[in-house]
This record gives sequence, C-alpha cells and structure tokens, in this order.
Amino acid sequence: MTKAIIWSQKGCQYCETAKTLLETRGVDVEERKIGEGTWTKNDLINAVPNARSVPQIFIDGKYIGGYNNLVDVLQ
Repeated sequence: MTKAIIWSQKGCQYCETAKTLLETRGVDVEERKIGEGTWTKNDLINAVPNARSVPQIFIDGKYIGGYNNLVDVLQ
C-alpha cells in the first residue's frame, strides 16, 4: 500500500485538503502535526531544510513538496 507523510499544522486548510485527497485515492496517510504531540518545527526543518510552509508531503519516502506539487503529481 502507498504511504504518505504530511507535515501540517492546526488550521491549515491546504493540509486538510491534501490529506483528504490522498485518503480518497486509497493512500495510507501519517499526519505529523507541528505543535501537537511530539512533532516540532525543528523536526520539519530536519526533514525538509528549505520548508517555509505546510503542508510538506512525502509519498513512499519520496519528497513531493506542497499541496500544488501534490496535485501535479496526482494528475
């Protein structure tokens, strides 16, 4: 099964839309919400050094980018 990791934060509509889009395609989604649980902004920067916004998305270990990049990949 395809697996995605989405770095997100509370109140991010693009994060929620990306998560829903992946789930409707049958992708197993792990959400890493910054500021909730143990995930921090530093964790995100370690995973994606040039990240300036969320969501930041990985599919099967491959870095995709943000929401617009995800839409391009899925077309």
